[in-house]
Amino acid sequence: MDIFRTKSVEQSIRDTEAPEHQLRKRLTATDLTVFGIGVIVGTGIFVLTGQVAKEMAGPAVAISFIVAGVVCGLAALCYAEFASTIPVAGSAYTFSFATLGEFPAWVIGWDLMLELALAAAVVAVGWSGYFASMLESVGLELPAAIAGEDPVVNVPAVVIVFVLTAILVAGIKLSSRVNLILVVTKIAVVLLVIVAGLFFLKLANYTPFVPEAVPTPLVEGLKAPLLQVAFGITPVAFGVLGIFSAAAIVFFAFIGFDIVATAAEETINPQRDVPRGIIGSLAICTALYVAVSLVVVGMQRYSELSTTAPLSDAFISVGQPWLAGIISVGAIAGLTTVVLVLLMGQTRVLFAMCRDGLLPRSLAKVHPHYGTPARLTVVIGVVTMALAGFVSFGELAELVNIGTLFAFVVVSIGVVILRRTRPDLPRAFKAPLVPVLPIVSVLACLYLMFNLPVQTWLRFLVWMLIGLVVYGLFGYWNSRGTTLLHQVRGSRQRTRGRP
Repeated sequence: MDIFRTKSVEQSIRDTEAPEHQLRKRLTATDLTVFGIGVIVGTGIFVLTGQVAKEMAGPAVAISFIVAGVVCGLAALCYAEFASTIPVAGSAYTFSFATLGEFPAWVIGWDLMLELALAAAVVAVGWSGYFASMLESVGLELPAAIAGEDPVVNVPAVVIVFVLTAILVAGIKLSSRVNLILVVTKIAVVLLVIVAGLFFLKLANYTPFVPEAVPTPLVEGLKAPLLQVAFGITPVAFGVLGIFSAAAIVFFAFIGFDIVATAAEETINPQRDVPRGIIGSLAICTALYVAVSLVVVGMQRYSELSTTAPLSDAFISVGQPWLAGIISVGAIAGLTTVVLVLLMGQTRVLFAMCRDGLLPRSLAKVHPHYGTPARLTVVIGVVTMALAGFVSFGELAELVNIGTLFAFVVVSIGVVILRRTRPDLPRAFKAPLVPVLPIVSVLACLYLMFNLPVQTWLRFLVWMLIGLVVYGLFGYWNSRGTTLLHQVRGSRQRTRGRP
């Protein structure tokens, strides 16, 4: 079937050389690593640590971070091989097109739209909350209608997305410099939390390290993990099942290392530097997450942790309120870089889809002066501003997790397929133990997916069905593959009709 036609690696690389679609190569391994850290270190440290420790895992939340980090590490090795072999914008979408075909590539591209756009808007809303809190601490309180718990329009969220969109339009190197300044700021704050927190640890707070499993209404009905519902397991929090359920949630904290692969086309030496950026940023962030989570649950009893600002409140609980203000600054810097890199990743994925005709090709034009997909960046910025300003997300954030895990599954499968179909391709980086490692990666990702709530699965399926409709009405008929196929068939028919 022609919907499963693949796009050769050679053609993908040739497409990057077309003048109207050519992105500027300005990034190094350091830039990519900083991008990775910029998008990974954010909500996970400043928010999720307290939430999952209090509600799902207790002090064992550190193990949850390790589990999520290992799963990401398996997928990261697969991403690194692909990115070094096909240094083209689009990440999992481009990799899927080269191995599985056009329709699976559309599915994964549609999935990435959900992951990146929703994640950027969710984090922008979180940024707004920290920003409003910081202003309040110095006596400047924003009206509830523009920055409260349920605002009419979340103005700070809209403004930060607008500013970051403008930075992305202005050039990838400017974006990387802004990102570097903010990353240095937030890493300094995170290290301060770790070092300062060591002086206030109480060993009693680590006991029991794995609290006894208990039934809880937080995970009943559609909120219960699919795995527990499918096998008739009584929904519980804490215990061993609680650790893995928490891992499926804190997985949100690691989202972003795959975005490094979307910048491959703008990297000076992608075969060498993209794998370094992916693996380096993930390793650094996993170590930081584990250290912070151990410090926080040691400072304050897990059952007393705040679910909105756990780091700040932990220091207030030990009589060090002055550190709370510094942590808020770090959180704002951290969440700013997350939104910046998520927006960048979204534009590069859609840029590749537009270049292939699955979305309007006019949006894939590169700005002659800035060398960025300016039109597409503006469109995505406007959509994200609308989402961040007017939509109340709540539990929809878990959709980001399931979308990302689905992308990891596809990429892991794709590595095995490309090894068999194109063993001749030069691979600057090769994932070890293929096909064993990719198979383990697939199984680990599926396990975490099954630990997500039933309602998240239902919402994900609805989004995928909408994607099928869009592909059937627009994507298939306007793709370059279909256009070329019709041209070939028309030429053959004209040839046969000649006397």
